Amino acid sequence: MSKKKGLSLEEKRSRMMEIFFETKDVFQLKDIEKIAPKTKGITPMSVKEVLQSLVDDNMVDSERVGTSNYYWAFPSKALHARKHKLEELEKQRSDAKQRKVSLQQAVEKAKVGRQDTKDRASLLKELNALKEEQAKLQSDIQKYKDCDPVVIEEMRKSNITAKEAVSRWTDNVFAIKSWAKRKFSFDDSRIDKAFGIPEDFDYLD
Repeated sequence: MSKKKGLSLEEKRSRMMEIFFETKDVFQLKDIEKIAPKTKGITPMSVKEVLQSLVDDNMVDSERVGTSNYYWAFPSKALHARKHKLEELEKQRSDAKQRKVSLQQAVEKAKVGRQDTKDRASLLKELNALKEEQAKLQSDIQKYKDCDPVVIEEMRKSNITAKEAVSRWTDNVFAIKSWAKRKFSFDDSRIDKAFGIPEDFDYLD
């Protein structure tokens, strides 16, 4: 029987974000160290490292209160942080691409009429390092492009909840208007003006 493959760093990060989004709670490190292995299969030894990587990427917020650090995360902030990180990586890749073109031109120039000179060897070394940097950037970009479905789902739920709340308030406004019309025989425009209600006030589509 083959040995079970461990979770990748990105899988651990995604599962840890689920803890925050599912519970909507604030935790200390010791809490996460208990919950993550038990509910998400994240190895205890890697919990602190994974959590810190999320804090570093602004996916998770942290605050020191007294002698303890507290951690929490909101879907909208996490999605914004992911978008910002992606834009940053795209810019780095663009810059690296321009440097690569310049280096390739310099290598070709150094090659003309010469064998392996020190300059050319140095340029080739730098070019290879740049290729490795580009490969890593491409990998990071793909990671952030694959937007966490947990974040998207939480955003969708939040939007539904907000829309329901707006609908309830709209119901209340129309109920008050109806009561005022019956009680004081006011017309709609007078009620709207008195309460500062816009003329186009209505339910959200």
